[in-house]
Amino acid sequence: MVRTDDIIAIIDRDTVQFSEELQLFLKNKDNHLCNLAKGSYKSLVITKDQLYLSPLASSTLKKRSKKYSNYENLL
Repeated sequence: MVRTDDIIAIIDRDTVQFSEELQLFLKNKDNHLCNLAKGSYKSLVITKDQLYLSPLASSTLKKRSKKYSNYENLL
């Protein structure tokens, strides 16, 4: 699990696939890329130290990050 404070961006797959800048960014950060999707990914999560290809949609991750962010604030 990634702490919400560490998340820089959550980007949907279509944006990643159609952006030459993001494609170049991924190629340059290949050694920091972790593919969590068993098949094709639905979103890219960028953190301070790692890039994650997620099987979950960016909208789902956004909802969950809000939920966990509220929980983390209570700790």
